[in-house]
Amino acid sequence: MSKHGSVNKAVLAYSGGLDTSIILRWLIEEHGCEVIAFAADLGQAEELDGIPEKARQTGASKCYIEDLREEFVRDFVFPMFRANAIYEGRYFLGTSIARPLISKKQMEIAAAEGADAVSHGATGKGNDQVRFELGYYHFDPEIKIIAPWREWDLNSRESLIAYAKKHGIPIPVNKKRPWSSDRNLLHISFEGGILEDPWAEAPEEMYLLSVSPEKAPDKPEYVEIEFRHGDPVAINGEVLSPAQLLAKLNELGGKHGIGRADIMENRFIGMKSRGVYETPGGTILEEAHRGIEQITMDREVLNLRDSMIPRYATTVYNGFWFAPEREAMQALIDETQKCVNGMARVKLYKGHCRVVGRKSETDSLFDPEIATFEADEVYNQADAEGFIRLNSLRLRVRSAMKKKQHQPI
Repeated sequence: MSKHGSVNKAVLAYSGGLDTSIILRWLIEEHGCEVIAFAADLGQAEELDGIPEKARQTGASKCYIEDLREEFVRDFVFPMFRANAIYEGRYFLGTSIARPLISKKQMEIAAAEGADAVSHGATGKGNDQVRFELGYYHFDPEIKIIAPWREWDLNSRESLIAYAKKHGIPIPVNKKRPWSSDRNLLHISFEGGILEDPWAEAPEEMYLLSVSPEKAPDKPEYVEIEFRHGDPVAINGEVLSPAQLLAKLNELGGKHGIGRADIMENRFIGMKSRGVYETPGGTILEEAHRGIEQITMDREVLNLRDSMIPRYATTVYNGFWFAPEREAMQALIDETQKCVNGMARVKLYKGHCRVVGRKSETDSLFDPEIATFEADEVYNQADAEGFIRLNSLRLRVRSAMKKKQHQPI
């Protein structure tokens, strides 16, 4: 009997790859339980092909494939982008933001099927084990969680392959791609293998969503993105659903080599790791969102929201999407976004994107009569003298004090 006690039925977060296929069989063999496989469609495209057949052949009693693309972008990606959340200034949190939705749907299936346990394929060294399990406990504090990588003795690739051969599990031939990847509509990540040398440049053949900037078109392309309450709703005048819109931006960004990042990041558990990411649509979206915020948000409100970015991003990265502090921050952030309405025009060119125009018919705080360098009747430039003298008071007092003490200023 396992340390979890008797387990009758488990729902496994299943990708169809070697690791989760082995886990599926291992759960049956070691825990003697029925296993239901669950795969979340978050935009992995062809990676989902053949999953039900693989799951059944490995011993699953059922296999769910849930199309969560719209929910993923609408209820997870877009709220995070209202916060402009980027972890450690570089990472768009593509993997991090997917895990709470996967755990949510996995727990819904467990409840519907009467399962008493859930399982995942995250290792004991990574962030995903935390993200999945914090989600599980949020929905059911009493759920049994089986994390094979923290239990079994299959601690090398050779032992995994031996186990797969023993139980007739197909072993993918992957010599040409010696790294692991995780893909959804927001990004694709790469880690492990040759990337464990932080000095080695990621090979060009690794990238799947974008051309190299050197091979991108020599002519720039302009894209206009319309926002409503901080969320994008249309591209070049075409209204799109959240998932359709992000997919379109991925296509545009990938065409121009936009969104590549090579990062040494700090994992929640304390170690550094290297990740290479492609986030073409997200990179454009963040730039456009910043552009429309510049013209519609009050200075101090913008400053307040921006001060929350490191805390919000770390909260998501560490797996606390369902925690009260994230919900509290989200409420404030969403309040700041009510006025973020309008259009941003972004220029795409050889790996770069930048806002080159922004407008808002209803919420612009830009007044050309005040901002003009020409003569105006609104702003009295002589008023600036008193403003400057008042703001310099503490500096003048400090300077006078140092002169009395004969200290260098």
